[in-house]
Amino acid sequence: MAKVKHNNFLDTVDEVITNATNAGVIHLQATGDALNGRHITINGKSAYHFGTTGYLGLEQDRRLKNAAKEAIEKYGTQFPLSKTYISHPLYAPLEEKIFEMYGHPILITKNSTLGHLAVIPTAVRYGDAVILDHQVHWSVQSATEVLKSKGITVRMIRHSNLEMLEHAIKALRNKARKIWYMADGVYSMYGDFSPLQDLMELSKKYSQLHLYIDDVHGMSWIGPHGTGYVMSVLKELPQNLLLFGTLSKTFGASGAVLVCPDKKLHQKIKNFGGPLTFSAQLEPASVAAATASANIHLSPEIYALQSELEQKINYFNHLVGLTDLPLVHTNSSPVFYIGTGRPATGYNFVKKMIDAGFFVNLGLFPAVPVKNTGVRITISRHNKLKDIKALVDAMTHYFPMAMAETHTDLSKIHKSFGMQQPKEHHTVATPFEELQLEYSHSIHQINKTEWDSCFCGKGTFDWDGLAFLEKVFTNNQLPEHNWGFHYITIKDQNARIILAAPLTSALLKNDMLSEVNTSKAIEELRIEDPYYMTDVALSLGSVFSEGAHLFLNDAHPKHLQATRLFLEKLEEIKTKVGAQFIMLRDFKKTNTLNTFLHEQGFIAIAMPDACELANLHWKSEDGYLNTLSKRSRKHFRKEIKAFENYFTLSIIKDPSPSEIDQFYGLFQQVWSNNLGINTFMFPKKLFVEMGKHQNWEFLVLKLNAEVKPSKKAIGVMFCTHSGGTYIPSLVGMDYDQNKKFNTYRQLLYQTIKRANELNCTKIDLGFSASFEKRKLGAQLTPKLAYIQADDNFSLEALDWLRKD
Repeated sequence: MAKVKHNNFLDTVDEVITNATNAGVIHLQATGDALNGRHITINGKSAYHFGTTGYLGLEQDRRLKNAAKEAIEKYGTQFPLSKTYISHPLYAPLEEKIFEMYGHPILITKNSTLGHLAVIPTAVRYGDAVILDHQVHWSVQSATEVLKSKGITVRMIRHSNLEMLEHAIKALRNKARKIWYMADGVYSMYGDFSPLQDLMELSKKYSQLHLYIDDVHGMSWIGPHGTGYVMSVLKELPQNLLLFGTLSKTFGASGAVLVCPDKKLHQKIKNFGGPLTFSAQLEPASVAAATASANIHLSPEIYALQSELEQKINYFNHLVGLTDLPLVHTNSSPVFYIGTGRPATGYNFVKKMIDAGFFVNLGLFPAVPVKNTGVRITISRHNKLKDIKALVDAMTHYFPMAMAETHTDLSKIHKSFGMQQPKEHHTVATPFEELQLEYSHSIHQINKTEWDSCFCGKGTFDWDGLAFLEKVFTNNQLPEHNWGFHYITIKDQNARIILAAPLTSALLKNDMLSEVNTSKAIEELRIEDPYYMTDVALSLGSVFSEGAHLFLNDAHPKHLQATRLFLEKLEEIKTKVGAQFIMLRDFKKTNTLNTFLHEQGFIAIAMPDACELANLHWKSEDGYLNTLSKRSRKHFRKEIKAFENYFTLSIIKDPSPSEIDQFYGLFQQVWSNNLGINTFMFPKKLFVEMGKHQNWEFLVLKLNAEVKPSKKAIGVMFCTHSGGTYIPSLVGMDYDQNKKFNTYRQLLYQTIKRANELNCTKIDLGFSASFEKRKLGAQLTPKLAYIQADDNFSLEALDWLRKD
């Protein structure tokens, strides 16, 4: 019944990437007839290259180049045959050298993406379970999709959150044979490390725990024989750890390598790993270059190269330490991240740096949370010390300019990353002097006429509607039933309202707008932990209301300044109430704030379509039918009119306690059967207060005695009004009877008739079951929500918690 259109995460990513491309900071094209690692040419201008992942600069090493050229001359540009049949002559020497580096069985794959696709579905067996670190590389996450199709449980935890990891292990240990935790050794954005020692201690505590570590960003620049960060920490490869390294990036060639301590598993992967069997093998030039690089790794030279890079990393750390630049992590890795917070600041800063002759990478959603946009800087052996000094000088010069031009400051950036506040900072002057912000915790502190001038007729958030909600959702036993109420109005110097908004802070389910299968899987986990994957959110409106909660006079010359002031106040409230994210919702797709909100650190996600019926004031049933299409008229006669005489409709304004019990039971049936919009169950107090309030009425359907001799209601619509808008807010039904008598369709029709009788001008039919509502004449409006979260986990991780 209540089918809901959900957000497509790819559409969200597409919009973010498109905005960054339009800003001229990604999807750039290198030009020129040669590359040397130190410089790169962009838009015809040479820039110092601080964006490479070839940290040791081996891709420009003459020995690798010569080996590749010689291999092409001897063996051709490729060896077009599966390695399962036969390997070309250069493969065996390379495999021997890589084995010598690690001292364990290895497999070489075309690249890490295909490698993960080969290894993960073979290593993870039926009866196993997988836990993903939220920031583990996309190629690992993508490979686990295959597991879901086999019914293998795949869950996700927040980045390096060992408490959450242990919680997941405990939940799975009686259900799974092996529990695989998949993570990176060195993470590609912040350059932070996986907590390997803690993970090993955890694996001692839980013998089922196995580790799958992608260490491609830890390769070569650290570890014995350049075997990477994991080997530098653990020294020996544990039996419960599968390690992935790379022959590209810092290694200087192409391909990837699996290191497997289990010989039996190694043989299975070699025999059954799909891409290993069916994909083409590495080209002779790549194998030859990798062999030349392996020779360097097996020689003392690798430690000299590591030492040279380490000196440059230390130099960069020293120089940045003398500045106010917000370095998110002080790393010993060659990856650094300067936080900008808002995308607008990141775009501005990266553009300035490129124009000044320094190529750096923009870190943006979904690689990082949208509010944690920043600049990734990588240090390589190609960079001279004077280049590094020039880079830091340029950043020190341009960063304050980028902050000033995008209305932010160091304090805000540090706050967005959870960093310690700078000892001294200068707040950027913002043009708010002529604006007056008024903030209240209760609607009773606000002038009713003034508030309703903005919101009357728009939904259950006019003055009376909010007074009702305050009464219901305070002083309750359960935390999800106690909301904080926040009211903001911003006026100009003439006391004219530019912006007004009602907000609530409340405990919400992270999967509120997720696919039904996702919510079903999570609800199984909530049987033991009712608050699993829930967070406090600061939300425009509330989970009870729907409609245009933000009043904004966008014709006012200061409407953007007012919106910026509004967002700053939201940040202040969010911190005070301990919210995990801010959600601004129910915007039309054509709204004028889309680009502005993205630049301020919000991402847009599609909400279910809103349903509204405005074609009222017909005099008869025939008049109503004339508003419908031919197909909808046929549907009405067959599925609604044919059943109308089975029912008796009552309009109840003062229900008895027993009727409230009955109606609440019907609502519980609807709530438990519909996870399309997954909220906490509303308290019975809500329905008791509805029965006492003059604006609420209950449209109750009972079957006639000749149909079924029972006095019980089988359907109820809980309705209110705001101005000329009639609002059926919730519905309750006997599901068994709905299948026999089309109760829900009948309730919709009787609601439309009732609104017409009351001379309402519009019916706000809400979000769900839009297909059914459209057949009765409703117009659908696509809506967006804008979310700014402390991390991405609550936004896109939910698909990974689904069992197929």
